[in-house]
Amino acid sequence: MIEILRPPAVRSRLRRRLGRWFYRQKRYLEWYFGDRKWAGTLQAPLNHLVFEHQSPLLRRLKDVDMQLQYNKVTNLRLAAANIDGLVIMPGECFSFWRAVGNPSARRGFLEGLVLENGRVGKGIGGGLCQMGNLLYWMALHTPLTVVERWRHSYDVFPDANRVLPFGSGATLAYNYIDLQLRNDTQQPFQIKVWLTETALQGAVRSSRPPEERYEVFEQDHLIRHEPWGGYSRHNRIARRVISADSGLLIREETVTENHALMMYQPFLGDPGTDGGGS
Repeated sequence: MIEILRPPAVRSRLRRRLGRWFYRQKRYLEWYFGDRKWAGTLQAPLNHLVFEHQSPLLRRLKDVDMQLQYNKVTNLRLAAANIDGLVIMPGECFSFWRAVGNPSARRGFLEGLVLENGRVGKGIGGGLCQMGNLLYWMALHTPLTVVERWRHSYDVFPDANRVLPFGSGATLAYNYIDLQLRNDTQQPFQIKVWLTETALQGAVRSSRPPEERYEVFEQDHLIRHEPWGGYSRHNRIARRVISADSGLLIREETVTENHALMMYQPFLGDPGTDGGGS
């Protein structure tokens, strides 16, 4: 049985600032004194493509200033420069925020769209969740192990033109809400990300041809009217692991469960809103 989702408690601005400070300091300690070996080497493309994906840079979002979308492109370009070509060697772990660093105005990051407690706003470095969504989706099509991923707590926009299943992305907030991937295999994997005029593009490459391919899909999708009046959305993301040589199914496995509060009335999608996935 899925437990009832309730709106989160409203905390004061001071409480939120103190909370962010505490969790950021905790993350810094993990980075510099923990036992994980972090990926940090950038190099020329490895020989073999494992998986690739792309998402459009600009979307029509109802009541959202398009300038925030244009600023997002700048933010994505700056982040990509720190990730493109990064190799995750066997035993190493990739951290999005350790690779990208603090998305500050001093480093050239601009105000982009951010989501906080289900509300659309703006903040320096906003829009980088699109990169998190892309990286997470690609990781699900590789042998890399997802050791940290935060789901979106809110379903903010309707499904018009959504390409990927609901809940197949990863939210980000510097530096304590992170995306981390670990290489538990015996071969290196490389992340490639770049921007064209219209799309954010990415690929995962390796030194050897892939032995498996992956089909990621949704299970048990449910929209529920909660007793307090709002709506919630739930599903499971699963994948089939298939032999690249024979095409035979090796196994089927659950990847994650998603539970989110809906910030719009279901079944009443606005045709003027593009809430598509990455």
